[in-house]
Amino acid sequence: MSKIICVIGNKGGTGKTTLSHMLSQGLGLLGHHAACILTDASREPLSPNGRRYVTADARNADALTKVIAKLRSLDDWIGVIDGAGNRTDLDRKLYALSDIVLLPFRESHEDIRTVVHDLDLFTRAYAVPTQWPSNAWQRETADRNVLQLMGNYSHRILRPVGALSSSKLLLQKHVPEQFPTPLANACRAIGRQVLEILEIDVEVDDGDEASADDDIERLPAAEMPLRLSH
Repeated sequence: MSKIICVIGNKGGTGKTTLSHMLSQGLGLLGHHAACILTDASREPLSPNGRRYVTADARNADALTKVIAKLRSLDDWIGVIDGAGNRTDLDRKLYALSDIVLLPFRESHEDIRTVVHDLDLFTRAYAVPTQWPSNAWQRETADRNVLQLMGNYSHRILRPVGALSSSKLLLQKHVPEQFPTPLANACRAIGRQVLEILEIDVEVDDGDEASADDDIERLPAAEMPLRLSH
């Protein structure tokens, strides 16, 4: 049976859409059938051409029901539902039908306070640090803030997704023929983390040159759930 992943959260601007598409692309690069499902009425559907995943328009309740029913009828598919901010009622519904939930957040104290509230509300959810700074000093400060303010949730924090300007390419209506290697690697990294949580084996896509260079060994049990890593 297929799996459903919801990318939600009460605060806007945390990178839900970017994370949804990066995860979907990463799952595709790792050899899995993935669909990125749009639920935000303020956004336009994106073409699936050039992506390693399909896209689905589910911006109303009927469409969402049909898309989920179709996914559940398929074997070995993974649906990634792209949520939107300030929709607690819909977030509760998405949470109820999902296998796991991801809560992206950025390094601001406001984002951290909001994601802590959402972690309490959605007990099967994992927090995902997104747009994490690459500068060593800024990264250390951001990590320290998370560990101080979210210490009780360290077992539910995935490894950070770094800030990549190239991630915007995934949000274009039509994507380029080839993505930069750093973006592809970042997509695979978040894909592996989610596959580990779902206990799904990682497959290598022989058609992708960069795949062979990546470390695809399963993480040890001590790393599950994945903790914030320096």
